Amino acid sequence: MAHVVCTKCNATNRIAEGQSADQGKCGKCSAALFDGHPTDLAAPMLEKQIAKSDIPVLVDVWAPWCGPCRVMGPQFEAAARAAEPAMRFVKLNSDENQDLAGRLGIRGIPTMILFRSGKEVARVSGAMSSADILNWAQSAAR
Repeated sequence: MAHVVCTKCNATNRIAEGQSADQGKCGKCSAALFDGHPTDLAAPMLEKQIAKSDIPVLVDVWAPWCGPCRVMGPQFEAAARAAEPAMRFVKLNSDENQDLAGRLGIRGIPTMILFRSGKEVARVSGAMSSADILNWAQSAAR
């Protein structure tokens, strides 16, 4: 049994072992649990994703004014399409969530942080291609 948090309503869903999570829908709001599009989450929703998800959660910390962040956005989305449902891809706007960005120790953007079982396991800064994102995240998640 794996727990996956819905990015739309924040409900925790259970996925039975052997069941395909890529077609799963939230038991509360009926939204697809994975759609290949990283969701920009506010701090409370992101904190629940990190704390309650049994799958790795990859967070892209970005800001709308950041050129490298805008360049990496489509690459991050392409990586999400390739890696979900084995890994959750989400975004955190550092301008709108300054307190959480500060608690996470964000010093530069874009920064990606990989969480597993509620703990940070890896971090990297700078824009990357989708292939580089996948290679880095998959090796760090092991």
